[in-house]
Amino acid sequence: MKKFFYILLVFTVLSSCSEYQKVLKSEDIATKFKMGEELYNEGKFAKANRLFAQIVPNYRGKPQAEKLMYLYSNSFYEMGDYYVAGYQFERFASSYPNSEKQEEASFLSAKSYSMLSPAYTKDQKQTVEAIEKLQTFINVFPESKYVADANTLVQELDFKLENKAYSIAKQYNLISDYEASIKSFNNFIFDFPGSSLREKALFYRLDSAYKLAMNSVERKKEARLNQAKEFYESFKKAYVTLSSFRKQMIWQ
Repeated sequence: MKKFFYILLVFTVLSSCSEYQKVLKSEDIATKFKMGEELYNEGKFAKANRLFAQIVPNYRGKPQAEKLMYLYSNSFYEMGDYYVAGYQFERFASSYPNSEKQEEASFLSAKSYSMLSPAYTKDQKQTVEAIEKLQTFINVFPESKYVADANTLVQELDFKLENKAYSIAKQYNLISDYEASIKSFNNFIFDFPGSSLREKALFYRLDSAYKLAMNSVERKKEARLNQAKEFYESFKKAYVTLSSFRKQMIWQ
């Protein structure tokens, strides 16, 4: 009995594959659309995508084009091909401004670009682009049900930029390039005033300034020590009573 069911299962799978290949090679665009939609609804996005890709040009300008283009765009998203998904959703939103799916497509386009954002240790050009896309969505659809998700994504991407900037400044401190470290921390503090990394940034700016002063020639030491004292006062005013860096403080 088990052998019979196994044979039946194999036969069913082979028949299904055979039918898919047959439709894939067919010239019947309606059949391709129908099977593509069925496969899409079954979660077989890669197979559906292959069929949709074949018929997109044929349906351009036709009533079915809107539905096809949405399914085609979302199949890329579901496959994890976020670069193409972002582009296709963007095209959909632009081509069908009155579509009931326009808002969703606009959000998924921006979200797709956010999925392309690399680790903070790498170049953040795509992160900046994703933030711009998400912010545009928020501005265009301020009442959208997707705004909360869009804001969360913006916060996550913003923190990635913060982490990148902080790490660069901290690295300068670690390799004893204190002037570059101070400059980088100054930029960080200005660019990200509400950052959760602000305490660390203020401390390591002070640390860099003090070490720079102590390793300076005599004619530069006094001015640099005065700068370090100014940084200390800024840090002390904001954090010294609660700071986790209190034990490391150099100006006690």
